[in-house]
Amino acid sequence: MLNQPVALVTGGSRGIGRGIAIALARAGFAVAVNYHGNESAARETQSLLGNAPNVLCQGDVSVAADRERMLAAILDAWQRIDVLVNNAGITSVGRLDLLEATEESWDRVLGVNLKGPYFLSQRASLEMIRLRDVVSNYQPAIINISSLSAYTLSMQRGDYCISKAGMSMLTQLFAFRLAEHGIRVYEVRPGIIDTDMTAGARDKYTQMIADGLTPIRKWGTPADVGAAVVALVQGAIPHSTGDVVNVDGGFHLRGFPR
Repeated sequence: MLNQPVALVTGGSRGIGRGIAIALARAGFAVAVNYHGNESAARETQSLLGNAPNVLCQGDVSVAADRERMLAAILDAWQRIDVLVNNAGITSVGRLDLLEATEESWDRVLGVNLKGPYFLSQRASLEMIRLRDVVSNYQPAIINISSLSAYTLSMQRGDYCISKAGMSMLTQLFAFRLAEHGIRVYEVRPGIIDTDMTAGARDKYTQMIADGLTPIRKWGTPADVGAAVVALVQGAIPHSTGDVVNVDGGFHLRGFPR
């Protein structure tokens, strides 16, 4: 068994997932980087993890067999899993108006963004419960990466918004159920983060931020999200579970701009 904690980061090949994987590696975790189709991006992330033990885990989190294979690979390699970061997510297919949205997009978005985390959390938590009697100083945690879209309306991404709102309830359910087993569960809620997914709207968001969209008038970074995840899994707020940590520059405060 590996003599250091192990974290699985879904959707870890780029963007926020990459920032989380790097932060965990620097904090002393072995890191399993899940990716779906972009192996070259995943290997680039792997190259940024320094000397931390790491492994790539290809798989679609919406597929049961892939979830099982990912966990089996981690347990075979290291015989433990301490942290699950449910980060993998996709946006609405085609970003269609609410009145034009398709069932195909609904099924795909809810499958990746909500069904996958739900059942991966279920499966990982069973391993964590087992490992509590095996691993000394064991501090298991599940971190769900949601979005300000959990409560902010977007008419072109209805299924995405619903999936992220569902992630908030998922967090509360698992936090309550797993507290008796010493497994802490949190939601990290990023805002406008500088990644390739937001690159197409960079000028628009830059101006909106400058005009006061967020009290902290700058873009967030994947490293900002990674720092929040590390603080939580290292027990920075130990007498807490089910809470939301906003990494959004204060967007959620909803004050009137001065």
